[in-house]
Amino acid sequence: MSETQDPVFQIQRVYLKEASLEQPNSPAILLEQEQPTVDIQLGVNASPVADGIYEVSVTATVQTKIKDKTVFLVEATQAGIFEVRNLPQEQMGPIMGIACPQIVYPYLRGNVADLVQRAGFPPVHLSEINFQAMYEQQNAAQSAQAESGQETLPQ
Repeated sequence: MSETQDPVFQIQRVYLKEASLEQPNSPAILLEQEQPTVDIQLGVNASPVADGIYEVSVTATVQTKIKDKTVFLVEATQAGIFEVRNLPQEQMGPIMGIACPQIVYPYLRGNVADLVQRAGFPPVHLSEINFQAMYEQQNAAQSAQAESGQETLPQ
């Protein structure tokens, strides 16, 4: 009699893994009247911690500049520990690249806005992210890279 085990997907913990704020040109830059430019970069990382336990993190880098001088730079990583068991292997990519980041990201948004505001600036509100589109773009880019790499191999 073979028993099939039910799939498991549980959040174990969500936590702020790392946060830093730099204001290298303060206080002089704070007197500038010009509007700063804002550059936001996001990244997702997933790694196994133990059998069936994974850490998924979302990192945001927010840099604001006036001309070539940095007003502030925030780097923050929000992570979650997830228990994922008894899922087909083809579902693991979307779980790690879409479902888990969607759970972690709102915490990151709040922490970045809070950190920027505590530094004396108007809060930066990170926009909503379509992690499914981001995941599909990354997969398409990896596939294209793999295909182009195969074409250059000698026959």
